[in-house]
Amino acid sequence: MPYTDEFESFEDIIKEIMIVYKHDLRPWLIGYSGGKDSTLLVSLVYEAMKRLTQAGSVMHKKIYVITSDTMVENPIVKNYMHSSSHRINSAAEHDGLKIEAKIIYPEPEQTFWSRIIGLGYPTPEPPGFRWCTDRLKIAPMNKFVNECIEENGEIIILLGVRKGESTTRLKTITAREIEGKLLNLHNDIDNAYVYNPITEIPNDLVWKFLLKDNCMSPWGTDMKYLFNLYQGENLGEEQSVLGEVDREKIPVTGNSRFGCWCCTMVKEDKSLQNFINKGANELIPLRNFRNRLLEMRECSEYRDTKRRNGTVYKKADGSLGMGPFTLEARRIILEELLYLENETGLELITLAELKVIDKMWDEEGDLSCRNLVETYYKVKNKKLPWHDYKIARFDNDSISSIKMVSEKYSIPLELITKLIISVDEYKNITRNNKLQKSFDQIINQNWLHYNSIEKVLQDEDTTN
Repeated sequence: MPYTDEFESFEDIIKEIMIVYKHDLRPWLIGYSGGKDSTLLVSLVYEAMKRLTQAGSVMHKKIYVITSDTMVENPIVKNYMHSSSHRINSAAEHDGLKIEAKIIYPEPEQTFWSRIIGLGYPTPEPPGFRWCTDRLKIAPMNKFVNECIEENGEIIILLGVRKGESTTRLKTITAREIEGKLLNLHNDIDNAYVYNPITEIPNDLVWKFLLKDNCMSPWGTDMKYLFNLYQGENLGEEQSVLGEVDREKIPVTGNSRFGCWCCTMVKEDKSLQNFINKGANELIPLRNFRNRLLEMRECSEYRDTKRRNGTVYKKADGSLGMGPFTLEARRIILEELLYLENETGLELITLAELKVIDKMWDEEGDLSCRNLVETYYKVKNKKLPWHDYKIARFDNDSISSIKMVSEKYSIPLELITKLIISVDEYKNITRNNKLQKSFDQIINQNWLHYNSIEKVLQDEDTTN
């Protein structure tokens, strides 16, 4: 039945979607976060496709509904996202629609824990040290988009973006619009076009539409649950635009933003705390661990004195800056994360990540090559699948001897370790200069010569 009255604008959008879909053979990609705007977009597309099928039209091209799982999502939101994707697939199959919901993940080498525990990256820090978004969200999505373009030549990306959402989004949409055209070239992706069907829908109408039909989505998800996920944050914009919904008797705000449970870009994670305030006590240990990461990031005891490339730097106040987490700090973070798994019953780090981290530690200076598997066994009381295959590079006595040599001759232990690892890596390669280049790179790192360089500069200042 066509929509009328206050929902008439949605009827116009659905008809437009049907026309645009039939226009060509280019597949559609919809980024689906599970939030209200992307849910509205998928709902309208789903209904449009269902009408086309019921009218006897053949769905001639695929529609991908893509959800990006950073692997550190708030567990409550993550479960909702996965459940919704599963329901979309089941409903689409039942209704004979060429709609496929897919969940994409970052590569094991690029996950939050692989970077922090494996390589010692400091956790993201404001204002500008936000290395996580690109690796966890943008790169996986770009990979999927590029694969679709390679397979199909061109694609159309549908965005659930509205002008009423924020001033920044308003400027973005307006700049991309071309008078009289519905499809516009993507600003950054070649052979990709953008379609924005819901730009003009105000926030209050989004919720009214989603909460119609007894609050059920076209694929059978309870929209009251989504509505309740949005409660608790007062961001001062559209307060109580709908009044109350009968289940929880809570006024709509419609402004929550879900993020990673371990995000350290803010001092206090309001989103996580709001879930806890509403009774999600299972998130308290995660909040405490997240706060622990913040403390460790600020503590010099857990941080190296140089960057990963070996450079030493000074901050604006003249003090030396801190580099990545030390190998021991990373081991502590892993151990506490595994204990957190035991406490919560949640899978917080995958076997694929652990395997990648294990290899990283071997290359970062774990001369025993057993640190990770032993830590895992200590906490979990069970072995990793590759536990028995990890052969120590050196036994404890040999490692002790190396440390004694370091102390006796005042040679940095890290330098000796890096040289040993370099020799071990290239020992079976003949007739090449990789080992020499590796040695030169290690020997010439800034941190080894920093004091000498500083002395020379100070002497020059004194002379001048």
